[in-house]
Amino acid sequence: MKKFLTMKHWQLFALLIGIPMILQIIGMSAMIGYEDPTTMLLFFPVMMIICCAVFFGWFYALGTNLHSKLPDIVSMSLTKFKVFLIIPIVYLILIPGVLFSVFAESSSGDELSFAIVPVVLILHLFSMFCIFYCLYFIAKALKAVEWQRTVTFSDFAGEFFLIWFFPVGIWIIQPRINKLFEIAVAEHDAN
Repeated sequence: MKKFLTMKHWQLFALLIGIPMILQIIGMSAMIGYEDPTTMLLFFPVMMIICCAVFFGWFYALGTNLHSKLPDIVSMSLTKFKVFLIIPIVYLILIPGVLFSVFAESSSGDELSFAIVPVVLILHLFSMFCIFYCLYFIAKALKAVEWQRTVTFSDFAGEFFLIWFFPVGIWIIQPRINKLFEIAVAEHDAN
């Protein structure tokens, strides 16, 4: 996971944007000529899991490693961050199975049951909240580590939005991450 901290911005961009695009092209080209939509229904969860593993792996690496560099005066709960990171991961792993079973049920001629819609909606909204908390945690930790003091949201709002809109933000945030952790790698290699 520490590899995410020393990757160049273009490498991380290729992983987070390039791989999903390539997988999407492969998936769509595999569907051309096939009349059966189950090919995409089987391919999509695999593609989603790979992409989410890279994205949430980057989040985990940033959150845990930035937390270890926080100054003593800044108090942030790493356990809360990890729990809020796990919730969307579990949700994203389970939802393709739920959707697949709903589509399978409808294709077999059974009447769709909409009882699951409120549950999925609530879980989806809570998962989104958890992701926003993780964005908040990482942005706050990054700024607190850089400034070595307590920070307010107005101090790290820019970082929050850069991480949120990561295709653009990677080009600005990742060089700063590299600078923070190249020093640590150099010190570790010297010892």
